[in-house]
Amino acid sequence: PGIRAALPGEQIRMRVYASDALTAAERDALLQRPIIDSAEIMRRVRPIVDAVRATGDAAVRELTRKFDGVSLDAVVLRAPFDVPALPERVRAAIDQAYANVHAFHSAQLAADTRVETMPGVVCSRFSRAIERVGLYVPGGSAVLPSSALMLGVPAQVAGCREIVLATPPRADGSVVPEVLYVAHKVGATAIVTAGGAQAIAAMAYGTQSVPKVDKICGPGNQYVTAAKMLAQNDTAAMVAIDMPAGPSEVLVVADASSNAAFVASDLLSQAEHGPDSQVVLLAAGLSDAQLAAIEAEVHAQASRLPRVDVVRQSIPKSFCLRVPSVAAAM
Repeated sequence: PGIRAALPGEQIRMRVYASDALTAAERDALLQRPIIDSAEIMRRVRPIVDAVRATGDAAVRELTRKFDGVSLDAVVLRAPFDVPALPERVRAAIDQAYANVHAFHSAQLAADTRVETMPGVVCSRFSRAIERVGLYVPGGSAVLPSSALMLGVPAQVAGCREIVLATPPRADGSVVPEVLYVAHKVGATAIVTAGGAQAIAAMAYGTQSVPKVDKICGPGNQYVTAAKMLAQNDTAAMVAIDMPAGPSEVLVVADASSNAAFVASDLLSQAEHGPDSQVVLLAAGLSDAQLAAIEAEVHAQASRLPRVDVVRQSIPKSFCLRVPSVAAAM
């Protein structure tokens, strides 16, 4: 209550508190996550899920026209995709990220385990890929090929037979080229050109053109999360989800050895996700000057972001808690 967004021209800064000046009750209140009225969100999302379940592609088209202002030529794109040319620097960056993520997940593939616990009694442990996975890649106000990589590469490494990406379309109904390129690299079999609760419902139940999947993974806003939860709780859907994700958040612990620019970048990487994002800085033994340097970097970097209007809302809702040491922060 009483917290407002920073106006253009005002410093974009977090609230600052000193741990030794807070009562136990004040400290507990400060560390509470923002409360979301999930019942109201569910009430809004249920009719969307029901509509897609009832009429399939027709509902996806109508809801995309209603919420995104886009008339879809096709609800689904099938591989192979017509990937437009990307700037060489962008393509190289995606290729490097793909190689890094692929190397990490490939290293996690474990060999089957077979143990004879006693004569004639054999116990085994083995992994099998999920046959059909639906991967939700947020779009709209931000381009997130990183989400496509972090979802698509593990599915590719695991050997999932069918990889379906869903992502909101651009104004002309097309898919963001960077996401399209990642879909090609990870071996996606289809792309649903829709976002929001209607895309989740389409993958959960299947439509005339959208393949039904066995598990849905990926981040999204409150409506996406609500749709995932509704689908998981419906035994008729027979679909699992990764988790019901909340608003973006991050906690950064910084001491006197920290680089102010790096601290600010870490905070802003989550603060720019949405107005409901919350970031927390634990300033461990920082002097007034050291904290001021971080605050100056937050403002300077935020002011250069294309999504500065989002950060003007999320950063004032976030806070810095000054503690005497890293041990106290832990």
